[in-house]
Amino acid sequence: MLPLTSVLFSVLFACLAPPLLAQAETLRIATFNTELSRKGPGLLLRDITRGEDAQIAAVITVITQAQPDILVLQGLDWDQGNLALKALARQLAQEGATYPHLFASQPNAGLATDIDLDGDGRLGGPGDSQGFGDYTGRGGMAVLSRFPLVVEELIDLSPLVWRDIPGATLPQHPDGSPFPSKPAQTIQRLSSNAHWVLPVELANGSRLTLLCFQAAPPVFDGIEDRNGLRNADEIRLWQVFLDGMLPAEFARPPTQRFVIAGGANLDPDTGEGRRETIARLLQDPRLQDPRPLSPQGGAQTVDWGEGRRMRVDYLLPSQDWHVAASGVVWPDSPSSPAAIASRHRLVWLDILLD
Repeated sequence: MLPLTSVLFSVLFACLAPPLLAQAETLRIATFNTELSRKGPGLLLRDITRGEDAQIAAVITVITQAQPDILVLQGLDWDQGNLALKALARQLAQEGATYPHLFASQPNAGLATDIDLDGDGRLGGPGDSQGFGDYTGRGGMAVLSRFPLVVEELIDLSPLVWRDIPGATLPQHPDGSPFPSKPAQTIQRLSSNAHWVLPVELANGSRLTLLCFQAAPPVFDGIEDRNGLRNADEIRLWQVFLDGMLPAEFARPPTQRFVIAGGANLDPDTGEGRRETIARLLQDPRLQDPRPLSPQGGAQTVDWGEGRRMRVDYLLPSQDWHVAASGVVWPDSPSSPAAIASRHRLVWLDILLD
């Protein structure tokens, strides 16, 4: 069953749209930061297979009610073999949401290094991984799809070193020296989690390209603003990529039929961080911002508690897509599955297929 907001929006669109558009086939894309991360490796797989975890059950309910055709997930622990992801897909199939095609790869989150990357003077902590995490794969990304994923043509931008990105703004000590050190900046990757460019083969023979990501929060740092600067460059990376400014092995940006999907951890209007960065992305002429809404939360996609609601999760299709409808699955009450599943809300988008 679709969310009430989806049903109302779709009915309104069907009444107002020309007959040709009303009969056109739509494709639903969604992004959802599930926050399905656990305190150690293998624990998420354990909790999914046991079938007793209330949060996991709520995540499954939210997804099955939204019924996306293509789903980009964040906050999902990665493991070798994608066992947890496959277990989640089996649970979804049992509830009527079947995704025969899936993809996930090792994120930078929890990818350990032997250098002090966070500048705390100690080695081996979660901040010394390429992306914050105390074990490999903590809080990774994944894609579930009803259509084939062209994994052999994946462009993985995750290994890019931060300082090598055109226009990179790197943190500094007050004296202007590299923060935390020159050796750290030599190996520090830009992606705190991952940036993927993943084509999808649609039923009508056409393709859609997903630009998936999850940026670091622009907080939890010091006066050097390491996380704020990194968050901004993680968001800006998509424009650098679309401009064709990356090294040759990554310089194959799509020119049409793509969708940026994921978490920026940044609101254009409120909160900490370099908000002008996400504002520039939203205003990029190659993109359109459908600005998905819900009756309960407007354009907000996360509730951090204590009234701190922000728009931080995004679906931004290229200008050549015709957007039929969009929405945010916001809970009606504290006991709603969307409230139990995650502080983030599932964001969805319906586009018309030619």
